[in-house]
Amino acid sequence: MVDGGGSLRCALLGDMLGAMAAENGWQGVLVYGCVRDVEILKGIDIGVRSLCCHPLKSHKRNVGQHGVPVRFAGVHFEPGEYLYADENGIVVSKKNLGLE
Repeated sequence: MVDGGGSLRCALLGDMLGAMAAENGWQGVLVYGCVRDVEILKGIDIGVRSLCCHPLKSHKRNVGQHGVPVRFAGVHFEPGEYLYADENGIVVSKKNLGLE
């Protein structure tokens, strides 16, 4: 999950980070912001959901936090929770629902 504050100014995820996430065994990425390289991301074995797409890359500042609670879109996401997403929406659960 990437909390980009809902910004639509630039993309926070592209094909290179998407490929790295898939190589590291991630099943998906939820971005509260924009992504780029959508046509290439579709061919990578990883689910990606975002607010929008944007062609502009973000400036890398090597900042960020891992394993912290995140709140956006009226939902409070806690580390260790399970997130399920498809074209119809997103569900968050405290336990594994076995929907893999």
